[in-house]
Amino acid sequence: MNEALPDVPEVRVVGLPQLTSGFDLVERLDLPMHLKVHGPLEPLGGEQLAKLAENINLKGRGGAGFPFHKKLRSVAEAAIKRGVRPVVVVNGSEDEPACRKDTVLINRAPHLILDGALLVAEALGARTLVVGVTRESTQRSMEAALAERGLSNGRRSALRARVQRNPVRMVTGAAASLIRSIDGGPAIPPGRKVSASQNGVGGAPTLLSNAETFAQLAIAARIGPERYGNTGLYDEPGTVMLTVSGAVARPMVIEAPTGVPLRYILQLAGAPPVPQGVLTGGYHGKWIDAATVNEAVVSRNSLDAVGGALGAGAILPISQETCPLGESLMVAKWLAEESAGQCGPCYLGLPAAARGLEDILNGGGPAALEALKQVAKNVKRRGACSHPDGSAMFLESTIKAFTDDLAAHVLGNGCGRPVEGVLPLFEGGVTPAGLPGGAAAEENGPSRQKIYVDWTLCRGHGLCADILPEVFELGADGFPTVAQAQVPRYAEAKALRAVRRCPALALRLEEAAPRDNSASRNLPVLSQGRGRRALGR
Repeated sequence: MNEALPDVPEVRVVGLPQLTSGFDLVERLDLPMHLKVHGPLEPLGGEQLAKLAENINLKGRGGAGFPFHKKLRSVAEAAIKRGVRPVVVVNGSEDEPACRKDTVLINRAPHLILDGALLVAEALGARTLVVGVTRESTQRSMEAALAERGLSNGRRSALRARVQRNPVRMVTGAAASLIRSIDGGPAIPPGRKVSASQNGVGGAPTLLSNAETFAQLAIAARIGPERYGNTGLYDEPGTVMLTVSGAVARPMVIEAPTGVPLRYILQLAGAPPVPQGVLTGGYHGKWIDAATVNEAVVSRNSLDAVGGALGAGAILPISQETCPLGESLMVAKWLAEESAGQCGPCYLGLPAAARGLEDILNGGGPAALEALKQVAKNVKRRGACSHPDGSAMFLESTIKAFTDDLAAHVLGNGCGRPVEGVLPLFEGGVTPAGLPGGAAAEENGPSRQKIYVDWTLCRGHGLCADILPEVFELGADGFPTVAQAQVPRYAEAKALRAVRRCPALALRLEEAAPRDNSASRNLPVLSQGRGRRALGR
């Protein structure tokens, strides 16, 4: 159940390869082999590069799909206006259990990614290049690639280039998290939303994009926009890298031209002929049903039109023999555990949403369904990163896509089908710990304090929720919805301030009992009783 995907699964190609050229010759294209396969690459001016990206309609391949030419021009304008050198960052942080396409590219074709990044760095006049990764294999491959090109982080280098290794966490892949870690902080989003193009690494304008995006740019720069446009759809030319797993015979990464029918991609991986549903875009994506699969083709616009999402390129079918709500619950629990623990709606809301879905499966009826809808609605657009938004979208899509199963659980005795764990999670359902120590370990260490509400004194002023939203949320009656909770390590100072400023003196702090380090990370206690139900049980 929930078997982890290998770093480099099987790779297949539909049509002629572009990003995966040479994969049939060697396991990893070192610099000499890379040049034999792809040939040399001439530099381009900034406006030339922007026009190239615009002509091929290149959008970020990390999930958001932002037009690359707009990002490039924005960074250039900000750098010129401020008179500073911009920074280029390659985001190779692929920390979702169902995604491996960037990991495959970094492990097998690192120089194609560097080609694109160096094109951008030269066009912008950047003197700093950072490649963010989270896996040991990608760190080794990219560090070797930099060495093969003679690039280093030495102070006298014309271009200082290095690899930034972060822990494997869902939120690590957020642009703000990567920038914060490059600047020496923890690999979690800051408490406010910032524009990397205006204020990124070291405060400088920063062009940050996904690893595949840079590789696509390198291909287009070599073959030109006309030839690039001969592959795929007119409005979304080129190829796309997909990770196909779930209920398939052979999990794999596939390079395919846009416009290929989605059902053909599923057939290549050995998916069921008539899947019950297909999760598109990964765990921040959307479900589509079996009938819709036959209408969809591989493209951002097509999947959006049928209610799906291209996202980070993960495609996950499930069979008719498994409970889709039960499968989604396992993912919902994992998403809740992946919270950075900074924003109350995420830190408290995602566990509550997972419990809401679990309540539906346990016979909670219509009230449980309405509660889940309300929680999912409340967490959206209230976090410092996209994690709560993507998680809420996944839960809302689950409710919408599987109406028959939902009715069976809400109005009857359930669908009667087992939960097989076909959607991949990390081994044992736990995210790898990544790098030990550092600032992140200190900020996210075990809680040392517990905060309590004295209901005999509380008058519902609500100041606690303003000061400490990580712990307190106000209910419909205006009173806190928790009686006691562990205080996140990073929020201990705010907890003390909340205690001191409570007008009714209704809060108190106590030292938390020492915990067994082998225990799983605790989620906040949401109520005396049900709040102690562990998500991972």
